[in-house]
Amino acid sequence: MARVLITRRLPFPALERLQAAGHELEVWPGELPPPPDELRALAANADAVLCLLTDRIDEALLDAAPGLRAIAVLAVGTDNVDLDACRRRGIPVGNTPGVLTEATADLAFALLLAAARRLPEAAAAIPNEEWRTWEPARWLGAEVHGATLGIVGFGRIGQAVARRATGFGMRIVSTKDTELPELLATADFVSLHVPLTPDTRHLIDTGALARMKPTAILVNTSRGPVVDQDALAQALHDNEIAGAALDVTDPEPLPAGDPLLSAPNLLVVPHIGSATTATRSRMADLAVDNLLAALAGEPMPHAAA
Repeated sequence: MARVLITRRLPFPALERLQAAGHELEVWPGELPPPPDELRALAANADAVLCLLTDRIDEALLDAAPGLRAIAVLAVGTDNVDLDACRRRGIPVGNTPGVLTEATADLAFALLLAAARRLPEAAAAIPNEEWRTWEPARWLGAEVHGATLGIVGFGRIGQAVARRATGFGMRIVSTKDTELPELLATADFVSLHVPLTPDTRHLIDTGALARMKPTAILVNTSRGPVVDQDALAQALHDNEIAGAALDVTDPEPLPAGDPLLSAPNLLVVPHIGSATTATRSRMADLAVDNLLAALAGEPMPHAAA
């Protein structure tokens, strides 16, 4: 029997399989992530951890948990885990690839449409009593059909977004076959789908935003630090681009008074890319598959790169 630490309550039946296999579960009861010192204390006697992207698994935690044998991340990204430190200790790390592709692509395209057609502003006009009548020049947005969509990162999710865009008759350019500067200069919409690495941190910076069309809209459903948010806020204030729609920010949540929140033509949602019941349940299944295999001395079926 192994002791498995789960860093947040997860209302999914997959966890019952861990119990059925005879493992002891300790679930952090808070609605928010455990503070780092509390997480280290909880992990001290754990054999395995099922964590979320909000939990930092670093050298300090690994040093505090000498018996740790497996880590499963309930996410496709593993930038919250020090993978090198885990490799040095022989601790396998698993993630949940593939199952959140379609849900995240749905949200990326929903954000694109909402920003293009200015849906948040139009919807807010009703409770604000600004809807007076049909007005020919009010809430004018961008045409999506036939526009050029630039996809930065053409992996599973980027390709799924491209499939949706073809239904709108959009022209697709991607970093698979187009250099980023050219993509930024030609796209009417730019959608980000790269993992967070040292090379992609602030990939979209002042220079990148300056290359975009003044009528272009930026969509980010990857990781917040891929975008230099100070540069984005300035670009929106200066009308260098037409708008932005973000599912991810740096940090999450943005603190009250963050300059980005006062930028015009901005839509922010609280990291809900995979937030469907079916997708989150499948993610839990994959995370549990990873832990069950590792605790049985077998390779994780969904090992992180």
